[in-house]
Amino acid sequence: MVYAILFAAVVLEVIGTSALKASEQFTKPLPVAVTLACYGASFFLLSLALRTLPVGIAYAIWSGLGIVLISLVGFFWFKQALDAPAVVGLSLILAGVVVVNVFSKSLPH
Repeated sequence: MVYAILFAAVVLEVIGTSALKASEQFTKPLPVAVTLACYGASFFLLSLALRTLPVGIAYAIWSGLGIVLISLVGFFWFKQALDAPAVVGLSLILAGVVVVNVFSKSLPH
């Protein structure tokens, strides 16, 4: 259940970051409202995940998955290019998240 909460926090953070881009430097009220609501909800859900997960591990998962997902949103939604080094770097971040989750003894399994 804690991973579902953490994943929801990641998704909300990605939505909030996408809305931040769409807000055009906080000049469009609806995307600004979505940004603030999603970031607030994301941090709340992250705080719930921290009841069970160590802070370093939870933050590594939250930020790592967030980086990869927002990069994909940027590529598909905002038509932002990802060159080969970016793809390699993002793959390494994703691999790091997998390693932490599969091999870390710091996590409750």
